[in-house]
Amino acid sequence: MTVPTQKKPFDTPRDHGGGLDAAMAQWGGARADWLDLSTGINPVAYPIPPIPMSAWMELPDRAAQAALIAAARKFWNLPEAAAVLAAPGASALIARIPALATSGTVDIPAPTYNEHAAAFRAQGWQIGTTAPDARVLVHPNNPTGRLWSTADLTAPLTIIDESFCDICPSDSLIAEAAKPGRIVLKSFGKFWGLAGMRLGFAIGDPALIARLNDLSGPWAVSGPALVTGTAALQDAGWAEATRNRLSEDASRLDTLLTGAGAQLAGGTPLFRLYDVDDAVAWQNKLARAHVWSRIFPYSKTFLRLGLPAPDRWAQLEDAL
Repeated sequence: MTVPTQKKPFDTPRDHGGGLDAAMAQWGGARADWLDLSTGINPVAYPIPPIPMSAWMELPDRAAQAALIAAARKFWNLPEAAAVLAAPGASALIARIPALATSGTVDIPAPTYNEHAAAFRAQGWQIGTTAPDARVLVHPNNPTGRLWSTADLTAPLTIIDESFCDICPSDSLIAEAAKPGRIVLKSFGKFWGLAGMRLGFAIGDPALIARLNDLSGPWAVSGPALVTGTAALQDAGWAEATRNRLSEDASRLDTLLTGAGAQLAGGTPLFRLYDVDDAVAWQNKLARAHVWSRIFPYSKTFLRLGLPAPDRWAQLEDAL
């Protein structure tokens, strides 16, 4: 059988934060020398709890999975009728969601996180705004920080990506999760600073979540992730203290950048978006001091910065 050749989505790399290997190749230095501000990941991670050896050696059992789901329900105050699915990162869910419905037209207001459009295109969907069959809203949006409302939930299939919403829980649209055609995504890696843990959640219409579960297979979440996620979601005190710190640090970052000539254009307490005269020039200037930033292929002036760890602010100040 001859398989037709076609250009696959992964043939064209999509821009993301990170990529320190490429930065080091161009600007030198060891990984420890670099201050990576190109992502929106909390630089002060949740402390890893003691993980029993059984979590590494055995297949995850139902009790551990149930404990994680129970903690998620309480932390996010989920509607009782909403179903919950844990997965190895929100990106794994983003890739599977377009298969839940027959391909049609999906509205994804731009600019925003580019994996949503890539996932829908890979499943044969068209991107458009006229009478869409599906809509994706990143809430708050990445990179602009825009918040959406219930009035914006207009498509038969509506995906609300709340990967960054744990910094502003009062703005969450989680109350809409149980309604038909709704899925809310949550990311563990951003707010809790453990992106390498690979843990995310889909919360929503039980019929859709059941189909996502069928697509995910058994043991989707590792034993160590189940233990850590459960402990973190039960630690409301850590979450509240972290929100306060992130808010203070975001203000400090704004003071530094506006003092250096940038203008605040949006963002969240986990990342800030600035307007600058020449984003490439700014990125290069910072890179010479081994500070890595995020720029965007669709804008010559957007510069996005995450927050430095508490002991790394001096490096950014010197770079500016």
